[in-house]
Amino acid sequence: MTSKGATACATGLMIAGLLAFYALPVQAQSIEELRDMPISALSRLDVTSATRSTASLADVPASIYVITHDDIVRSGTLTLAGILRLAPNLQVMRGGPNDVVIAARGMSGNGDAQNFSNKLLILIDGRSVYSPLYSGVYWDMQDVLPEDVDRIEVISGPGATLWGSNAVNGVINIITRDAGASQGLYGTAVGGNRTYDLGLRYGGQAGGAVNYRIFAKRHENFESASGRDDGSRRTQIGFRADWVPSPRTALMVQGDAYYGSRSQGSQPNEAYYGYDILTRWNRSMASGAALQVQAYYDHSAREVDHDGGRFALDTFDVEAQYSFSPTGGHDVVLGGGARISRYEIEDIPGLLFVPDRRTLRLANIFAQDSIAIDSTLTATVGVKVENRTYTGFTLLPSARLSWKPGGSTLLWGAVSRAVRSPTPFDRDVVETIGQTVILTAVSSFRSEKLTAFELGTRLTPSPGLSLSISTFYNVYDDLRTVDPAPSGFLPLRWGNGMKGDSYGLDAWADVGLADWWRLKPSYSLLVQKFRFKDGATPLLPATQAGNDPRHRASLRSSMDIGRTINFDMDMRYVSALPDPHVSGYVELGARLGWLLNDRTELSLSGFNLLHKRHRELPASQANPVGRSVFVAFKCTL
Repeated sequence: MTSKGATACATGLMIAGLLAFYALPVQAQSIEELRDMPISALSRLDVTSATRSTASLADVPASIYVITHDDIVRSGTLTLAGILRLAPNLQVMRGGPNDVVIAARGMSGNGDAQNFSNKLLILIDGRSVYSPLYSGVYWDMQDVLPEDVDRIEVISGPGATLWGSNAVNGVINIITRDAGASQGLYGTAVGGNRTYDLGLRYGGQAGGAVNYRIFAKRHENFESASGRDDGSRRTQIGFRADWVPSPRTALMVQGDAYYGSRSQGSQPNEAYYGYDILTRWNRSMASGAALQVQAYYDHSAREVDHDGGRFALDTFDVEAQYSFSPTGGHDVVLGGGARISRYEIEDIPGLLFVPDRRTLRLANIFAQDSIAIDSTLTATVGVKVENRTYTGFTLLPSARLSWKPGGSTLLWGAVSRAVRSPTPFDRDVVETIGQTVILTAVSSFRSEKLTAFELGTRLTPSPGLSLSISTFYNVYDDLRTVDPAPSGFLPLRWGNGMKGDSYGLDAWADVGLADWWRLKPSYSLLVQKFRFKDGATPLLPATQAGNDPRHRASLRSSMDIGRTINFDMDMRYVSALPDPHVSGYVELGARLGWLLNDRTELSLSGFNLLHKRHRELPASQANPVGRSVFVAFKCTL
């Protein structure tokens, strides 16, 4: 059976299963009344990504923004990329219906120089979804049912001490809801001028201690303009089960399978498919200590029709962490893990990997201690030691200091080191045109390095106002360049010929103008100064490291009109990309939701409303983004 056939069969089984479960008695849930979390409650929200242990958002010494469940649902967006646009400390650029570039604090890459956004780590419930083949993310292979996301924690700045290499400029941690929060039958249908989306989910209980849910989702993007033939379609099924055998013990198991394809104009279509399963066991002790063990397996593959090449990647990962307070004033988290990634790459015209199959190995241990110096001052020091294929041992230390003179004010600073480790794309690739080798990787390629200095503050001066400002100064070294051959021009080869620095800030506020109206303004500044190192040959401009906008600003408005109507608007400004040049733009999105009764909701959403089409990525890399409008219907039974 082909992968497409297997997925279709699985989808059919899933829908049949949903119908079967529908016959079982279960307590159905109502459509949620979407009310923004109070600002004071949001500041006390527990987050886990910054310290790998539970901490209040108001106490975390890092630039972290939380996209809440209500933010996600109220936005009306259907894709992960659209959801992540809600985070003001992320730079999201789209092209056509399928192309997405996401970065934090710049370094978004430059497709014309075969440099990609590869300094951002993305996790879905603890499962890393970046590809070790090139450190980037295939965004069309990642999806979730938006209603099942509990929150998304977005850290801008290094997170390598706890999360490892490639958490260079940021970490995105997508956390789904416990299965107990999604009971009963839920369905959603979306139709519009550029997309349709169908979702079906059933949640139930077994034996009183186990909650579970299963879901199926179908999403299709239409072509960006008549005749472009660049549409895509995707089907995904999945499940999650949470078992709580005792108040101190919990076990979670979840998995997904998906199949999709994208049209590529005059080129053959590209298919992608995969499946994954993850389990996590948590045990808390009477002393307050906590132990967590997690393991997952992930398979992903892509192939182009008509023997246009294919690759497959299998990842096995296991990790454990233990957090405890050995003496008063110390909170320690330590742990370690191992990962094996096996891949095969075949028959991609003009793009060879030598060898065409490998096993990549990663082992790590880490420890971090948060030390309360007095009632207001806390120091946090930590280090991770990694051993990887290609690089051997790498140290990833960080130190943070936070001062909280009152309950509403936090000042913090940090110094951190992070690296992007070499990948097969850096060490093994050989590119050809006909019989001519035009670019070859070199075994001497080194990790790209960052030393980051950060200062920030988080303020909640009143129950109706919060403010976060984070500044940074990043020092990069050994950035990847395209260099000529030492004894001529061809074949070109990768080098570590650039260094430089960047500085800027991320600032956002949450303002409650009334019980029914919230405003969320934000602004980001990014200044980059990259230069070639002594002895390097500047074959391409320094913007090969990142073609990033200098300014970004946004304003979100959320209104609750009575108990049944929500009205949300989102305006954003992005300044020009320098090279290749793309003009800056202003765009607008809006959603009007109407709760018909406690079981059904109807909404109308529009995105990119100010222009029929506008461009966010260079013409050489992606098509313009078109205006989209759709109607969504949700119901629970």
